[in-house]
Amino acid sequence: MGSLKGQVRDVHTRVVRAPLDTVAALLDRIGGEDDPLFPTPVWPPMRFDRPLGVGADGGHGFVRYRVSAYEPGRRIRFDFTDGSGGFHEIRIRALDAERCHVEHALEQRFGAGERLLWEAVIKAVHGAVVEEMLDNVERAATGAVSGAPFQRPLRVRLFNRLTWPRARAVDLPAEARLARAAFPRTDFQDAWQLEIQPGMPERPEAWQGVLRGAFPVLGRDHEDREILLGKDARHLDFRASVLVADGRVTLGTVVRTHHAGGRLYFALVRRVHPLMVRLMLRRTHRRLALAAPSAGEREWNRVR
Repeated sequence: MGSLKGQVRDVHTRVVRAPLDTVAALLDRIGGEDDPLFPTPVWPPMRFDRPLGVGADGGHGFVRYRVSAYEPGRRIRFDFTDGSGGFHEIRIRALDAERCHVEHALEQRFGAGERLLWEAVIKAVHGAVVEEMLDNVERAATGAVSGAPFQRPLRVRLFNRLTWPRARAVDLPAEARLARAAFPRTDFQDAWQLEIQPGMPERPEAWQGVLRGAFPVLGRDHEDREILLGKDARHLDFRASVLVADGRVTLGTVVRTHHAGGRLYFALVRRVHPLMVRLMLRRTHRRLALAAPSAGEREWNRVR
C-alpha cells in the first residue's frame, strides 16, 4: 500500500438554468445574514468578521478560513487558516444567455492520518455540504432542483447527529418573565440555551414539543416570545418556560416543593434533570432544523 500523504483535489459542479447575473447576485450574498446558498440550518452557517471581501475572516462550524480572492459575482477563494496551505473556492461562468456553470473546488495537503480521516468521514460530509449548497443555487435561482435533490448518506447523518451543538447552562433570562413570576417562592430554577440558526422557527409555540408529555400551556407573554407550560401535584409544582429571544431558544425550569416528601423526590430527580433537559432541547433543536425549508427555498419564497 502506497503512502496516503499528498494533495487532495475535490470538485463539484452544477449547470444552473438561470442567467449568470441571477446566480452572481446570489453568490455575492454568501456568508451574510440573508445567505441564500449555504445549507443552514442543518449545517452551521458561514460567517465572517466583516462584509464579504478579501481579508474577511471566519468559516462555518469548526472549519476556519479567510477570503483571499474575490471577484464579485464570479469567484471567491477561501484559504484555510490551519496552516495546511489548502483552500476552497467557488467559480461561476456563463454557458449561454440562460445557463451558467457553478464549480466548487477544494485543494488541501494531508498527512497520512489526516488523509485517512478525510477518506473515512470528512470527504462525505464536505461533499454533502457542497451538494446541498449547489441544490440551493438552483432553488434560489429557478425554484427547483433540476435532478433529484441530494440525499445525505448514513455516515453523513450520523456525523451530523454526533456533532450537533450541545445546550449550555445559563442563568434564567430576565426576559423569561412568566417563569420568574410563576411562584412567590421558588425552590429550584435552571435554564439551558441554544442558538437559533437561520431558517429555524422563531415563535415559542414551535418549540412546545420539547417537553414530551401532556403539559398544558399556562401562559403566553404579550410579545409572543415566551410560553409557560407546567403541572401541579401534591408534592411539587413545576413550570417550564420556552423563551425565543435574541436569536436563542432557552428552556427554563422553576420548581416549588410542598413538603419534605416533595423535597426528597426532587432531590432524586435533580440528579438526572440537567441531562434530560439538555437532551430534549438538543433533539428538538435538530428536529426543527431538519424540518426547516432550505436556504434556497426561503430565498425563492421571499422574492416570489
